[in-house]
Amino acid sequence: MSRKHKQRAARAAAAPLSTRLLPLGALAAGFGLASAALAQSAPPAAAQAPKPAATAAKTAAADDEGVLPVVRVKAAAERQGKDDYQATETRIGKGQQELRDIPQSVTIVTEKVMDDRNLDNVKEVLKNTAGITFQAAEGGEEDIRINGFSLQGSGDVFIDGMRDPAFYDRDTFFLDRVELLRGSGALMFGRGSTGGAVNQVTKQAQLLNANQIDVGIGSHGDLRSVGDFNVRTGESSALRVGAMLNRADSNGAGSSIDKGGLAGSYRWGIDEQDEFAATIYGLSNKNGVNYGIPWIRPTASSPVGESTLVPIDPNNYYGMASDMNDGSANFGMLSHTHRFSDNAQLQTRVRYAEYTRDMRASLVRFAAAAQQPDRQAVSLATLNERTVLSRSLQIKKQDMQTLTAQSDFSGRFKAFDVDHYLLAGVDFADEKKQVYAALSAAQGGVVPPKPNTSIGTPWDGASSDESLRSFRTNNEYVSKGWGIYAQDMIQVAPAWKLVAGARYDNLDGDYKQYTIPNNAPGPVTTTPYSMKVSEWSYRGAVLYQPSARMSFHLMGATSFNTSGDAYSLSAANQDIPPEESVNVELGGQIDSADGKLTTRFGIFRTTKLHERNTDPLVNLVTLSGKRHAAGLNVDMLGRVTPEWEIWANFAWVPVAKIDEGVPGAEGEGTRPSLTPRYSGSLWTTYLFTPQLRLGLGLNGRSGQQPNRNPGFYAPKFITTDLMAEYAVIPEELLFRLNVNNVSNKLYADSLYTSFYVPGTGRTVALTGTYKF
Repeated sequence: MSRKHKQRAARAAAAPLSTRLLPLGALAAGFGLASAALAQSAPPAAAQAPKPAATAAKTAAADDEGVLPVVRVKAAAERQGKDDYQATETRIGKGQQELRDIPQSVTIVTEKVMDDRNLDNVKEVLKNTAGITFQAAEGGEEDIRINGFSLQGSGDVFIDGMRDPAFYDRDTFFLDRVELLRGSGALMFGRGSTGGAVNQVTKQAQLLNANQIDVGIGSHGDLRSVGDFNVRTGESSALRVGAMLNRADSNGAGSSIDKGGLAGSYRWGIDEQDEFAATIYGLSNKNGVNYGIPWIRPTASSPVGESTLVPIDPNNYYGMASDMNDGSANFGMLSHTHRFSDNAQLQTRVRYAEYTRDMRASLVRFAAAAQQPDRQAVSLATLNERTVLSRSLQIKKQDMQTLTAQSDFSGRFKAFDVDHYLLAGVDFADEKKQVYAALSAAQGGVVPPKPNTSIGTPWDGASSDESLRSFRTNNEYVSKGWGIYAQDMIQVAPAWKLVAGARYDNLDGDYKQYTIPNNAPGPVTTTPYSMKVSEWSYRGAVLYQPSARMSFHLMGATSFNTSGDAYSLSAANQDIPPEESVNVELGGQIDSADGKLTTRFGIFRTTKLHERNTDPLVNLVTLSGKRHAAGLNVDMLGRVTPEWEIWANFAWVPVAKIDEGVPGAEGEGTRPSLTPRYSGSLWTTYLFTPQLRLGLGLNGRSGQQPNRNPGFYAPKFITTDLMAEYAVIPEELLFRLNVNNVSNKLYADSLYTSFYVPGTGRTVALTGTYKF
């Protein structure tokens, strides 16, 4: 923040509250009326962490003396990335920790990175992070993979450290940053977390007056507007409100966008012994859905292993105008932090959330040879504008409610003449899910038809009346789980620390399947299944920190995955024990002399022991599988010079193998699906003048196979992004132009055995930002 901006903020803070709220109300009203669009907000810097220089000095002094650095719990915590690509602290380990003390690979996407790259949803954030791939599951869910290991959206995505288990289009409008933990996260988060964990950090109210409005327009009729308003309401209290509206004919990959969000954070007792916070969040999506298109062979007689992408414009859409992916996410959270001292605190949070989802998609396939104009099976050799595509219905309709409570202690103390940093906590979760099925015509339902289309007629405008469908409850799932954990980091010598931790989880799940005859609306048959899980998870590490600029670690950790992670139990899997995994990593962090550029690396090996084989093609559910992967993750981020910033990460996975598998799926000795050998993302900007900043981005993956290893690879790809930003009034008014996927590259974004979802084509967006 410039001196001029600070002086204006100080004058505003001294003004009467009513005066200060007036422009906020007026602007909020104007924002709602305008519904004009685009861009990502960049909130004021967080009110919770020492200034960078102070932090570096304190850390250096502590390391020189051979003791753990003291983390301030009063006054102001972590840097939140408003003005930097570099993050130095994280809460992904529950307690506030410096990244150098996390003995695992962690990638943090700050708000500035999201703004500069014009990333407005969490999937796009993850797509632009190395090692991440997506499986396009049959239900429209996206199974996220990290270096080939599943990070399920229903189990390993968190918001403020609390499980966020539903499938929905997560927007970034009220996010301060996205944290990605690579490797086992079970010690802190419990079940799941074989591949890692994604933590979304929401914006919090801060003790200052700073507001920002972003309005933009873009390709395909894109209009997006985001507001971020923070007002200091008292000596130790503040209110923050975020709002978002987004409309577009297409997201650059076919489906339309129609969403809005409103969120708020109120904090009081900030920096005092007892601090309280209340957060509310509401997001509504009424988007379209691109379910994907089929793979294609060179000729009708070509082997399956030669299948590839259909050569069409990535913006083409062959679903129906009535296809939809409606959903909502609403939650409220209360938080209390009690500070015993500057070195110890207890944070307790309670969060209640409700989610809805109603997806009506078109499963697009090549019509049978008899329906084609030339009466031949479709291949690249016969593909033309008259090629007929069939459309069938895919439905996913479900609701979910979750109640989560957790209490986490973090404290530094001296015992047995050594320094300790203790993290300990307990958590509880009550999750409920209801899944609905559409009634068939034989069961008394109405089934609107889905007409065929052709390659040459994307966006044909065909529609059906989805309001005619009727639904019944297909299944319900209720789970209650609790966990308790503790981890101690001990300074055993001036440059050496030991980390040891354990966690115990207990989970009870009850699943009820409701069935009715295929030719009648009743009677209803109820089949119950249940699951009980009691598991331990462990993490141990050695850290060597010879100076304030360097930290190296050797870590080992375990994790587990239960059958109920997907809320789907059956007679085949209800008694199957959890999968078990082991993750080992040798890595480190090296900072530049001025501390403004950080390089982190991790050489890893992850082994999934006793893997479930639930392939429907072979109707087998046992813990007979085993796989492993080994490779290297590298992150480089920060300022090379005062004008030159970089945010880059790279993943190399040369070793990946199915050690034990099931014939017909991913066979023994093969490379696992969705595990490219190379993947990376680069984003860099340079400030040429005080007003002009230019940016360049690259994002790519080497070839990867769909699930069940059908013998072919989705082609490798690299996309290029460009950015130009001009500050009309520095720190107050600027305009940013983003051109993503400059060459309109055709590539597969999400993969499945029989189809893929194309990646986003070329998009152009112009965003105006006003700060006041």
